[in-house]
Amino acid sequence: MKKISVSLSGHQTSITLEPEFIDALGALATRYGKPVAAIISEIDEKRSPDTNLSSAVRVWILQEMIQRISQN
Repeated sequence: MKKISVSLSGHQTSITLEPEFIDALGALATRYGKPVAAIISEIDEKRSPDTNLSSAVRVWILQEMIQRISQN
């Protein structure tokens, strides 16, 4: 597990993800031409208040990968 520190809405926070998810998040950020922090911020804005941010990031990555597979 690795921690990523980001600033969200002006406050510092961190999420903990498995290295594979960090790699996938970085690859998707590159694909969309956005910094990782911007993607995490977008996920944070859309998640339900009772959903852990690390979990929300994992689900977003999974959904993105499923979408890529279904397009091929």
